[in-house]
Amino acid sequence: MSLNLQTIGIKIKHARLRSKKTQQQVADAAGISKSMLSKIENGQTSSAVATLSKISQVLEVSLSWILDDRPETDLVLLPKTNRQASVGDESMGYSFELLANRSKFSPIEPTIVYVTPKDENERCEPYTHAQEEFIYILEGTISLLYDGEEHHMTQGDTAYFKGEKAHLFIPVDNEGAKVLTIFINSEM
Repeated sequence: MSLNLQTIGIKIKHARLRSKKTQQQVADAAGISKSMLSKIENGQTSSAVATLSKISQVLEVSLSWILDDRPETDLVLLPKTNRQASVGDESMGYSFELLANRSKFSPIEPTIVYVTPKDENERCEPYTHAQEEFIYILEGTISLLYDGEEHHMTQGDTAYFKGEKAHLFIPVDNEGAKVLTIFINSEM
């Protein structure tokens, strides 16, 4: 399998510009020359994975994102048959499915969260995250625990809230629930 040098270079340059760093700053921090970074960004040379790993650390992006040969696009079509649910430990209270992870730098991330049925759900501690969150109940019923208050929500109900406040989707029955969740990174 060969890597697409152009795509890798474009992603690195895009990440560098988003982080508002000069080629010299990134090169110095990664321990390479500015001319080497320029050649990598322009797709003119291949580079050791170790070097790309250092660059990814400096730019605070994952190496897997850089090595993914799919270019950034304005349109992402993701047929249902090509999506995979990330099924973790069901006792954690949920699994999820990414709907259109368009870009490392996209300010939104649409997801379907599958809330575990009540008798299988062991999660009781709320959590926080940096993004704002919009939810739409597609199927089932949940109680949204938000900032110490509980809100009953059923199919068709919506909520928008700051993820920095403690929250949790609590199943109310053994049917589970399906929630369209859009995470919004307001700092982008």
